[in-house]
This record gives sequence, structure tokens and C-alpha cells, in this order.
Amino acid sequence: MPYPDWLVIEDERFSSLILLNGQLDHLWQAGRWCEGPAYSAAGRYLLWSDIPNDRILRYDENDGHVSTFRQSSAFSNGQTLDREGRLITCEHGSRSVTRTEHNGRVTTLADTFEGARLNSPNDVVVKSDGSVWFTDPSYGIDSDYEGGKRHSELGCHVYCLTVDGALIRVADDFEKPNGLGFSPDEAWLYVSDTGATHRDGGPRHIRRFRVEEGYRLSGGEVFAESDRGLFDGFRLDVAGNLWTSAGDGVHCYAPDGARLGRILVPETVANVCFGGISRNRLYICATTSLYALTLNTRGHHIIGEAVSPSDVRTPTR
Repeated sequence: MPYPDWLVIEDERFSSLILLNGQLDHLWQAGRWCEGPAYSAAGRYLLWSDIPNDRILRYDENDGHVSTFRQSSAFSNGQTLDREGRLITCEHGSRSVTRTEHNGRVTTLADTFEGARLNSPNDVVVKSDGSVWFTDPSYGIDSDYEGGKRHSELGCHVYCLTVDGALIRVADDFEKPNGLGFSPDEAWLYVSDTGATHRDGGPRHIRRFRVEEGYRLSGGEVFAESDRGLFDGFRLDVAGNLWTSAGDGVHCYAPDGARLGRILVPETVANVCFGGISRNRLYICATTSLYALTLNTRGHHIIGEAVSPSDVRTPTR
């Protein structure tokens, strides 16, 4: 069977991850800049942010219906679910990370560091121990388009909110830290840097850090460099392959750093996440639209869900 025209195979390992009789589904189009997808397995729905339109949208996987989940959303960006299924959201407007409780009340988890206001939290993941990790570039305070133009009180860093409620700066050598994600065994943290948006020749790569005890990171070498636009948000599958947004679609990298292939999307991709009953549905937020593709791999475990030994892979150095 020939490869579809939206698929580029660069390493034969990619062939085993793709269903050649699958298709790239265009599910919805009416946004300005779609970002921050988060999937609820219990509800079988996807939430994502339309940042300039100041709203969170909801796609029902059962019937394909799209509705507004929240407006105003404080110019929400990245989102995820915690171990109890509560929505964790990065908000440009409030310059904070929040949690939506089961009763709908919104709790602020972090909005300052050492007495200074955060910039505009961008993307967030929750580790299996319950700690919340997020990036804080300045995109939401650079203009009024994705938040409100404000003065930056801090540099652009990566933070961890510990299970004890302490906010720790875990990385301070980024220009514009953006997407982030853990390897399936949580031994590694990947973080993208999109500093090229603000400086000619600036970073357009993903770095990889070893996760040490006490919420410390070590290493930080460049894992992958983008040759097509910027890497924004990404997620990893059960084998440790990294599926990342890029200027021409979605790129897939093996744990050894080799690019396996590309999924070509007709709009610039901002972020992805896994969903579906088998976690094999890749949802793609791309500029104005929501796309989806069924894969022959699964996203690594949903927070709070049991992980079988076969699901865990450790990348090589």
C-alpha cells in the first residue's frame, strides 16, 4: 500500500507507528490560535484553548460536537489533568497556573515566584507523584493579542510546584521555554525553547534533562533541532517516541534523537495530545483547526492510570 501524501517516512521505524489505511481528520475550524489540548478519558472529550478568542473549547468524542467549555478563560494556553481528573490550566490573563475543582471552582496554584509575578505560564504537565511542572515564557504579556501587554518581573524559566506546595525554579537557562513532557518512566524531562521568535538565530530546539531526586534536573543537552519552523508543544508515546508540533505539521523523534517521520498538516501546528479509548488517537491543534489521526501506538499513561511494565521504556543517553 502506498504512503498517503500527508505522510513522510524518514526512518523505517516510523512505518510501524502509522496506520497506512488511516486518515488525517479535520474535525473543526473556527479558531485563531488553537493550543493546549487535554483529554478526559472518563468523559471521552478533548479540551483545548483558542487563546486570542479567550476561550476553552470542548470536543465530544462520542458524537463530534464542539461547544464552548469556558469563556472568558483568562487567555488560557497549555492544559492537562491531574491525578484526580481535575483540569490544570496555564492562564496568560491571570499570569497563573490554576486548577478547576470538581465543583467548578477555580483555584490558583501559582502566580508569583519569590515575590515577583510570573510572566504568562505556557504549558504544564503533572508527574505521577502529583507535582506540577510548567514553563513561563513572556508570550502572554508581550502584546494584547494573547493576554495583556505587561512588564516582565522575572526571566523566562521552568518551574515545579511540589506536592508540598513549594514553587521551585528547576531550569533558568532558557530564552523562551515552551512545551514540556516526561518520558514514560519519568526519568527524563523534555523542554522546547522557542527563543527564535524574539531573536534572530535564537533557539528552535528541544532539550532533555535527567530528573533527579528532590525535583532537580541535570544535563539539558539539545535533543532535537527544528528545520521547519519551531517546536512548540509535544507529547510522548509508550515507547518514548516524542510527537512534536512543527511548522509543517507533526514530527516524530525516537528516544535516540533520530527523526522518524513527519505528518504534514496544512496549518502550523501548536500542540498535540493523545486520546481515545486506547490512547491511540493523536489530537492536533493547528492554528485555526483541530485535527486527529489514529496511530499504531499509544500515548504514555494518563496520570493516575496504572502502567504495565511493557508500557515503560527508558531512552538511551
